Amino acid sequence: MTIAPDLTAQILRYHHAERWPVGTISSQLKVHRDTVIRVLTQAGASPIIPAQRPSGVTPYLPFIEQTLKQFPNLTASRLHAMVVERGYGGRPDHFRHLIARHRPRPPAEAYLRLRTLPGEQCQCDWGHFGHIKQGQAKRPLMAFVMVLSWSRRIFLRFFLGAHMENFLRGHVQAFESWGAVPRVTLYDNLKSAVLERKGQAIRFNPVVLALSAHYHFEPRPVAPARGNQKGRVERSIRYIRDNFFAARTFTDIDDLNAQADAWVAGASSQRPCPEDAKITVHDAFEQERPSLMALPATPFSCDELRAVSVGKTPYVRFDLNDYSIPTPMCSVASPCTPTCARYAFWMANRCWPPTGAAGTRASKSRSKPTWRNWCNTSGPGVPTATLTAWCTQFLRSRRCSRRLPSGGSRWGAQPVSCRNCLMCMGERR
Repeated sequence: MTIAPDLTAQILRYHHAERWPVGTISSQLKVHRDTVIRVLTQAGASPIIPAQRPSGVTPYLPFIEQTLKQFPNLTASRLHAMVVERGYGGRPDHFRHLIARHRPRPPAEAYLRLRTLPGEQCQCDWGHFGHIKQGQAKRPLMAFVMVLSWSRRIFLRFFLGAHMENFLRGHVQAFESWGAVPRVTLYDNLKSAVLERKGQAIRFNPVVLALSAHYHFEPRPVAPARGNQKGRVERSIRYIRDNFFAARTFTDIDDLNAQADAWVAGASSQRPCPEDAKITVHDAFEQERPSLMALPATPFSCDELRAVSVGKTPYVRFDLNDYSIPTPMCSVASPCTPTCARYAFWMANRCWPPTGAAGTRASKSRSKPTWRNWCNTSGPGVPTATLTAWCTQFLRSRRCSRRLPSGGSRWGAQPVSCRNCLMCMGERR
């Protein structure tokens, strides 16, 4: 760093005329002592440096350096205990400060700029944005972020948790928002995408493989501890924190997502494109759109299915809520199908929507149970995946010994001739 000529003159005058030491010059002129030493050395003067007193750790430095060379990640507390056994009497905090100077540093690493073709790749990740309260429940606020690597077009959706179903919904909504699908999707090694990894041997989550088969893209995890390989989405999450979420107020998660959609379509799309500063992100996305793959005819099913237990009271505990249910379902294990908009319990050829507010803990005072016959299995609005999973659940609970034909649905079996299986729990009452 270049210093002003007048500061150089003052350093030389105080050194030669006043015979000030380096520390005094540094404190009086508010500059670093290394700067004072460099100015005096360049001027040919010999700076007055106080003699260094010998340190108590000096006799143990050969042992410390040899140990750190063999075990670079050895903690200072463990190294201090080893040195104390050999006669060192210093304090652990001062020893930790001294060891920091002798610990080997990793070599500097150079990174190449990663470039992609239009429509070739997108990057996906979760971002944690604190917690929000819904009633008495405290929920984690997670942002699903997906970025097209070439145009930097962002998709942003907030969820109450990073569950697998929200992970799938984020993909489906992102592809529908863009109206197309990129050929490759980059992930880090989160459990929603990668169940196990040893080197290059990767075991993907089967649901992610089903999603990629439906939309015809390639799931590709980056190398472990290599965040630079998906730096576009990491930088986008930081951009969202600083330019969208900071100091923003919202009433609920739906209001937050509506504001996020407006921000993505407005300020985020009007910023200059990093690939070509002459155009905006919106213009780059319009150029990239023809290179993307077309969407399939039907979206991927993201319904969540969980088994819940019903006690003697006409209430069921699910997702921090007490939901009222019909009395014939008491003391019965029933599958629950929660989606983004509703919750439903299935039993005896009928779908029962419970009462209660999703996302808030129920109060101690409960209202009278109310329910209605919403639909039956022969109606057109019944999701096939739900009926199939329910039949599988009944087979697992040994309430029906009838075996169903396999194939067709990703939940296990086709809903063919399953009336006996669906009715067996109702006949138990």
